[in-house]
Amino acid sequence: MTRLLQSKEFWLFSISVLLLGIVCKDGLVWLLEQWKEPDYSHGYMIPAVCVYMLWQRRDEIAPHIGQGGYLGVLLLVFALLLWLLGEGSALLALTQYAFLFGIFALSVLWLGIRGTLLIWAPLAYLFFMIPLPDFFYNSLSNNLQLISSALGVAIVRLFGISVFLEGNIIDLGVYQLQVVEACSGLRYLFPLVSFGFLIAYIYKGPVWQRLLIFFSTVPITVLMNSVRIGVIGVTVEYFGIAAAEGVLHDFEGWVVFMACLAALTFEIWVIYLFSRKDGGFLDLFDFEFGRKNNPAIEIDACPPINTPVWAAMLVLLVAVPMSFYFVGKQDSIPARESFASFPLLHKGWVGRENMVEPPILEKLQLTDYFLADFHHNSFNGPLKNVEEEAQSSIHTLPVNLYMAYYDSQRKASSVHSPRSCIPGDGWDITDISQVSFKLSSADEFYAGNDVAGEMLFVNRVVIEKGETRQLVYYWFQQRGRIITNEYMAKWYIFWDSLTRSRTDGALVRAVIPLPDDFEVADVEFQLRSFITAFYPLVSEYVPD
Repeated sequence: MTRLLQSKEFWLFSISVLLLGIVCKDGLVWLLEQWKEPDYSHGYMIPAVCVYMLWQRRDEIAPHIGQGGYLGVLLLVFALLLWLLGEGSALLALTQYAFLFGIFALSVLWLGIRGTLLIWAPLAYLFFMIPLPDFFYNSLSNNLQLISSALGVAIVRLFGISVFLEGNIIDLGVYQLQVVEACSGLRYLFPLVSFGFLIAYIYKGPVWQRLLIFFSTVPITVLMNSVRIGVIGVTVEYFGIAAAEGVLHDFEGWVVFMACLAALTFEIWVIYLFSRKDGGFLDLFDFEFGRKNNPAIEIDACPPINTPVWAAMLVLLVAVPMSFYFVGKQDSIPARESFASFPLLHKGWVGRENMVEPPILEKLQLTDYFLADFHHNSFNGPLKNVEEEAQSSIHTLPVNLYMAYYDSQRKASSVHSPRSCIPGDGWDITDISQVSFKLSSADEFYAGNDVAGEMLFVNRVVIEKGETRQLVYYWFQQRGRIITNEYMAKWYIFWDSLTRSRTDGALVRAVIPLPDDFEVADVEFQLRSFITAFYPLVSEYVPD
C-alpha cells in the first residue's frame, strides 16, 4: 500500500481522474442529487465497491501499467466530445456517461487493451450508478406498473375477492388502488440488478449459470412486487384503506426487497444442488474478486511514463479551462410576449385556461407555459358537397392546447418530450408517426389565414388509458425551426448554443379525444383546423 501511494504512476492517474471529474462536474453533481431518490439510493455504494474490486486485482494489473498507447488518448478525446455534446444539448445523462467513458479511456491509456480486459467487471459495474434517461425510465415504469397490476390482481382473486382492473387502477368496489410510479418495483429492480451483477461476477461456475443469475433478477423483482401489490389489495379488503398507507406500506417495501434477496439466494442454492459441486455453498463464490497474489511484482519496476500519458494530461489540462468557459457561458435571451396574453377567443374557438400542478411545474422548470381547453360552437367536417353538409354536422370536441417555453435549455431545464411524459402519466402509446399537412388547405373555414399553403410537420400519437383514447399532435418550435425528432432538437440546442448563443425553445402539443362513435378522419380534420387557426399566433410567443 505504501509503495503504491509513493509511486508517480498512482498520483498521475489520480490527477487525471480528478481533472476529468472537474470537466464533468455538473453531471456528477446532478448524479449525487439523483442518488437521493429512493430508486437510485444504492448509487453511493457502487464507486466504493468498484475501487475495492480494482484493489483486489492490483497484482494482476501491475505488469500492465505503462502498456497503453495513443488509442487511450483518442478515446479520451472522444469522451470529452461526448461531454461537450451532453453539456450543450442539456443531456446531463450524456455528461455522466462521458465521465465513465473517460475512465475507460484512462484505463486503456495506462493499461492497454489487455490490462483493461482484466478489470472489465469493475468498469462495467460503474454503469449501474447512472440513472436511466427519463424516456426509458418512464416507459419501463409504465410497463412494470401494468404487469405488476395484472399479477397483483390475480393474487387478490386467489383469495376469492371480487376485483376489477383498468390499466393500473385496481377497483375493489368500495376502494380503488392506483399502482403509481413508486409502486412499479423500480426501487427494488435497480439495486437488485446491480447486486445480481456482483454475485454473477464472483460466482464460480459456467457462463450460462452466471447469466441466469444476473438476468433472473428482473422476473424475481416483478413477481415479488406483484405479491406486494396483491397483499396490499387483500389487506385493504379486510382492514380498510389505512392498511395501504403509512408504516405498513413502507414495511411491505422492505420485506419485499429482502424477499427478492432470499429468492435470488434460493435460486443459486438450487443451481448448487443440481451442479453437485464439491465443497460447501459459500465455496461457490470468490469473495476476493479474482485476486491472485504475485509478490514478485513491484510498482516501481514499471517502465517509464510514456508520451501518450503526457499527451492525455495536456488534453485534460486544456479541457478544464474550456469547461469553465462553456459552462459559465450565458445565453442570449430574445424578447417575447408572455403567454398571459395568449387569446382565449380566436376564430370561433373559445378557451378555458387551466393550471399545471405545482409539483409538476417544479419538475418541469420551464420559463412560461400556456394550458387551456378549447371548444368551437359550430364545426363542420370535411364534407363533399353542400347537400351532404346540410344533412350532417359534427359536434365539436374539446382540444387541449399546451405550450411550454424555455428561455434557456441548459442543464436540467429543457423541454420534456411527450414520448417521455405520456407513459409516465399512465397512458399507453398505441401508435406514433410523423405526418405533414397543408395549413388551411382542407376547406374555406379559415380562408384568409396568413399561413395558408404552408406545410407543417408534426408528431402524431394515439394514446390509450383503459377505454379512453386520444389523438396527440406535437412538435418542437425552437429558434425558427419546426422539429419533430427529440434527438435532432437536442442537436440543434447544442449547435445553436455554439453558433448563436441561444438555447430557447418551446414544445407545442394539441390533444383531442377519440370517441368510438366518431370517425378518426373527422376528429383529425378538427384538430388540424384548430392548429391552422392558432399556428400563426405561436411565433409571437416563441421567438424565431
